Amino acid sequence: MAVKKIRKISSWTLWGIMLISAAILALFFLGGLDEPYGKDAFKNPTYTGELLIWAYILLAVTVLSMLMFGITQFISKFITNTKAGLASLAVFVSFGILLVIAYALGSDIPFPSNMLNQDSWKFNVEFWLKITDMWLFSIYILVILVICAMVWGSLRSIFKR
Repeated sequence: MAVKKIRKISSWTLWGIMLISAAILALFFLGGLDEPYGKDAFKNPTYTGELLIWAYILLAVTVLSMLMFGITQFISKFITNTKAGLASLAVFVSFGILLVIAYALGSDIPFPSNMLNQDSWKFNVEFWLKITDMWLFSIYILVILVICAMVWGSLRSIFKR
């Protein structure tokens, strides 16, 4: 009974997020353009702010969920099985190490000021350049690890037969 309720809640949540995302994307792409910089300047969709706010909300929910479930999993596993609890803690530590390494690999060379508009100059500093590179490198590394885990899992199941 509890499994059905969990599946129902998670599928309704997924559908809600997908519907809100589709509506916001439709507003973004079909909502028209603002022209504060003139007709010859870059295009500025009207609902860019709403799209960014939705992306921030999804990011915050994802990070908070990851931390909340990770901490509760660590505590429950540590109480029942110390070795499994420490393995769960190792995942958090390795994710932190990944972010530190990715930050260290990031470039701090600013873009030439003639390539940026005036609003972007405040982000053309070492901190934001390295943070941006850190997130990009983290995404690349995590996608590669996911692909490797899928291949490894498939190969493992093939060789177990």
